[in-house]
Amino acid sequence: MAVLVDFWAPWCGPCQMVGPVIEELAKENEGKVKVGKLNVDENPQTAAKYGVMSIPTVILFKEGKEVGRKIGFEGKESLVKLILGL
Repeated sequence: MAVLVDFWAPWCGPCQMVGPVIEELAKENEGKVKVGKLNVDENPQTAAKYGVMSIPTVILFKEGKEVGRKIGFEGKESLVKLILGL
């Protein structure tokens, strides 16, 4: 199963805009894609491990490997395309 991870921080305005979209995608793709959120302030090592330099960054993993990435808030359609590209 693919995993979609939203790298975010509470002080980030665009992150607050993408949050509800991520939650909506999680509900719409339940059973197809696992969706998680990772606070970069609380997990700086993990963010650094994946080269996250700007937030929000959304990374799609399949079988533990990165298969797609979106940086910044581009809207729901952009994230749907990322998921459908599996």
